[in-house]
Amino acid sequence: MADQKDNHQEVRSYHAATSHGERGFAPGPGVLDWANQPDPFRRYAGAELLPLPLTPGPAEIDFSALDTVGGIEARPLGPESLSLFLELSMGLTAWKSYQGNRWALRANASSGNLHPTECTLAAPAIPGLSEQPGIYHYAPLDHGLERLATPGGDGASMLAILSSVHWREAWKYGERAYRYCQLDAGHALGSIAYAAALLGWRARLLPEPSDEELAGLAGLDQREFAPGESEVPDFAIKIDTGAGTSAPAGPIIGDWQGTPNRLSRQHVRWRGIEAVDAAAAKPRTSAPSQSPMPLVAGGRGNIGIAAVDIIRRRRSAVAMDGATSMGKDAFLSLLGRAMPQPGAVPWNALPHAPSLSLAIFVHRVDGLPPGLYLLARNTSHAPRLRAACDAEFAWAAVADGLPLYLLREGDMRDAARSISCGQDIAADGAFAMGMIADFEAVLKADGPCAYRRLHWEAGLIGQMLYLEAEAAGLRATGIGCYFDGSMRDLLGLTSQDWQSLYHFTIGGAVEDERLETQGGYHHLGDVRRS
Repeated sequence: MADQKDNHQEVRSYHAATSHGERGFAPGPGVLDWANQPDPFRRYAGAELLPLPLTPGPAEIDFSALDTVGGIEARPLGPESLSLFLELSMGLTAWKSYQGNRWALRANASSGNLHPTECTLAAPAIPGLSEQPGIYHYAPLDHGLERLATPGGDGASMLAILSSVHWREAWKYGERAYRYCQLDAGHALGSIAYAAALLGWRARLLPEPSDEELAGLAGLDQREFAPGESEVPDFAIKIDTGAGTSAPAGPIIGDWQGTPNRLSRQHVRWRGIEAVDAAAAKPRTSAPSQSPMPLVAGGRGNIGIAAVDIIRRRRSAVAMDGATSMGKDAFLSLLGRAMPQPGAVPWNALPHAPSLSLAIFVHRVDGLPPGLYLLARNTSHAPRLRAACDAEFAWAAVADGLPLYLLREGDMRDAARSISCGQDIAADGAFAMGMIADFEAVLKADGPCAYRRLHWEAGLIGQMLYLEAEAAGLRATGIGCYFDGSMRDLLGLTSQDWQSLYHFTIGGAVEDERLETQGGYHHLGDVRRS
């Protein structure tokens, strides 16, 4: 009992110590050692590589068809469908280059484009790819599966186990990097949910397994990682392909194969990350019970853009033009998609009740006055936040059937910029937001490991916002640098019960025409446009 209490305090202490404020930032490296930047691609020397065939994907499936589960006929599991699933969830979407520097973009968004998230796949025998079941590491650069082990026996559905290399983020962000790794895992969960839906499959995070169980299943406890470069498990996602697909569940036949490559020559140890990772370790738990979720009038017609195109062209804006506005109907539709309705993609991937609501800075939405708004994504949040926030807020309902409230009317651009570490991008979009978590209540109910889950939900929201922005003809970007306390002060929150975990902005992007762009797999001879 004392240990659990200590772990709670460790998580709270970490969050406080890594909160940016106007008087100082979270502990970080100060100066970036570019020569020591971690390799963004994990490979396993000595492991058999099974190349996956590149495929254009179904151009006839509109992005709107991914809104709910069951609207798309399931594709049989095979080399092409598995290839498309992995490409559109964890694969490369483009290469950018400038003055001799070259970097890859991926389907799943990542803080600083550093990509700490790795994917291990437990798959059955797949005709045309492998006659045996296998435990594989997905290698996005080569778009192939590295066979790590051959298991025996039968099991349930195919599993994707995600894990994080904390060093990839800590190299740039220091102690705050643990937060970003969790956000990135949430982005990857979202990208997996959308890619599965495109194929008529279903993806759902498994809430029961412990970290120890997942490390054993993915072989993370069998790896000889370089010091400072270990991978820690995030979660497992059950992939139901609709055909009774079975994944390996028996003991490993033979030895684990492959030696992980070294990512950096040197490393900096961040003890705060080690401490919070230990405190937030997940034991085996039972499946959660869902709380009531708001029902929002859903359903939309075709938007006229193929889902594969939306997913492949997702980008993070580096600047907003400060002029582009968004129509009210499009804005409300996007927020409607942010509501975690039963059976809706990507929310069906997260089995827990929604724990985050959105505080929104409206700058340029035609038909709505500029101001501070709040979208309550859980039925309990509106009354509790109303009691906890500034007593002078108006709480004026904005739209029938959507729990969106105008708190304060007025120009919020300076406030959004100031809170986001002075970044203009938070003021120059059509709107920006902070994701407000029911922090203390969730930690008390579900334990210190729920700290990670809160960030996963924030990343999941972020991946949805990225894709919905593209569908609306706009662009989005996540904002990891913001002043935690200043956001609470703006809302009038006097306790630590509610915390802002992620910021975001959507608007008209300013394109950097100096950059050269090539397709994600042009180096493999793929001629599709990205």
